[in-house]
Amino acid sequence: MKVTETSRLSLRWVKETDAAFIMTLLNEPGWLQYIGDKGIRTMDDAKNYIVNGPRTMYEREGFGLFLAECKDNQIPIGLCGLIKRDGLEDVDIGYAFLSDYQSQGYAFEAASATIDFAKDIGIKRLVAITTKDNEPSSKLLEKLDMKLEGYVTLPNDKEELKKYGMNF
Repeated sequence: MKVTETSRLSLRWVKETDAAFIMTLLNEPGWLQYIGDKGIRTMDDAKNYIVNGPRTMYEREGFGLFLAECKDNQIPIGLCGLIKRDGLEDVDIGYAFLSDYQSQGYAFEAASATIDFAKDIGIKRLVAITTKDNEPSSKLLEKLDMKLEGYVTLPNDKEELKKYGMNF
């Protein structure tokens, strides 16, 4: 199901048939460094991640992480979407793109469209979290007009993360 689009991207629900892409993305060095190892090693692992992650959140919340693909060729290049996460009062925006598609404005484009989608469905406040050393992500959040509000540690984690926020 298509959620929104930009001039270059289409954002849609992740499907089980996207498992090969998910396995690739979740094992990229940047994902492993800044988001963490989700243990996705096989196609079955990737399908289970899709079913128990994004698909479950779509059913529960009506939103989740969306697959970002190039409009001209339908090649998947990243994830960007909304997450209702334990340990955060507000919905947060998350994104990750294949290294070949970073630093080309895709994350900003997808995140801007996701923020517009959040407004359209009645969300009044968004937050974002990132590791303290993820400077590209911090710069993107600031470019999106999100403000650093402090630090947070999520349940069952020990790393303190930067927390950004914005009100609509």
